[in-house]
Amino acid sequence: MSRYVLVVYAHAFGTLATAVLAILFERKNKSKITKSILRDIFFLGLLGAVLGRTLFFAGLEYTSPTFASAMANIIPCITFILAVVFRMERLDISKLSAQAKIAGTLVALGGAILSTLYKGIVVISAHRRHGNQTDGISKVFLDGNWIKGSLMLFISYLSLAAFFIVQTWTIKKYPAPITLTSLSCLAGTLLAAIMTVILDHKPASWRLSWNITLLAPIYSGIVVFGITVYAQTLVIREKGPVFTTAFRPSSMVIVAIMGLLILGEELHLGEILGSILIVLGMYAILWAKKYENRRKSLEIMESDRAEGNEITMEK
Repeated sequence: MSRYVLVVYAHAFGTLATAVLAILFERKNKSKITKSILRDIFFLGLLGAVLGRTLFFAGLEYTSPTFASAMANIIPCITFILAVVFRMERLDISKLSAQAKIAGTLVALGGAILSTLYKGIVVISAHRRHGNQTDGISKVFLDGNWIKGSLMLFISYLSLAAFFIVQTWTIKKYPAPITLTSLSCLAGTLLAAIMTVILDHKPASWRLSWNITLLAPIYSGIVVFGITVYAQTLVIREKGPVFTTAFRPSSMVIVAIMGLLILGEELHLGEILGSILIVLGMYAILWAKKYENRRKSLEIMESDRAEGNEITMEK
C-alpha cells in the first residue's frame, strides 16, 4: 500500500471519528477560531501528517518496527530541547535537575546513534539459525537502506516533537480538545492529499480492499490519530509536552515482543544496548521533572505558611 495514500485515508477516518465525538460532546463550545489558531492547525497538519507520519512509514520500510519504536524514545529528548528553546521549560545549569535533564538528553541521543550505526550479534530470534554463524559477529552496521531509514525516522520524530510544542500553544488558545483533534486531522488529510497527488500518480493506489489495506487506515485513523492524539491533548493541557512524551518507552517493549512473535524479527545487540541508553536518558529527564515539581510545591507551601504567619502577627 502506498505510504502517501495510507496517511490520507488514516487522517480522513480520524477526522470523521473525532468530528462525530465533537458534535456529541462539544456542541456548546463557544471558543472562536481566529487566524492564529488556523495557522497553528495548519502546522499541526503539516508536522503531524506530511512530515511526521509519511516519513515514519518510509523509515519503517527501510528498518524494522522494533528499531522504529526504540528510536521513538528520542522524542522526549527532542521535545525537551524544543521546550527549552521556546521557553516552556526553565533550565538553570547550576541546579541538579537541570544537569539531569542535560545528561539524560545526551545519553538518549547516544543510544539512538548506537542503535542506528551498530547492529551486532543476534541476541533473540524466533527462528533457529543454521549454517555459518560468522554472520553474527558484532560490527558497525553501515547498510545504506538502514541509514536512510534511520534519517527518515529521526526527521519524523523531530517533526512529531515540534507537533507537541505547537499542540501545547494551540490548546491554550482553543480549549476544545476533541474539536481541535478533528481540525488537526482534517488539515492533515488535505495536506497529505495534495502531497499524494503530486508524488503518487497511480489511481490504483487509492483502491481499498477487504483486507489489511482497509484495516490499517481505519485503525490508524480512529485509534492513533483520533483517540491517542485526543488523550495526548488532554495530558499536554494539564502537564505539558515534556511530561506527555516521557512515557514513550513503554511502546518499545510491546513492539519488540510483537515483532518477535508475529513478524519473526530478530533482536540485535546494538538495538538492545541503544534502547537501554534511551530509556535511562528518558527516565533521567522524567526524574528531573518530578524533582522540580516537588521543589515548586514546597516553595508554594512555605510561601503560603509565611503569609499566614504575617497575617497572624498583624492580628
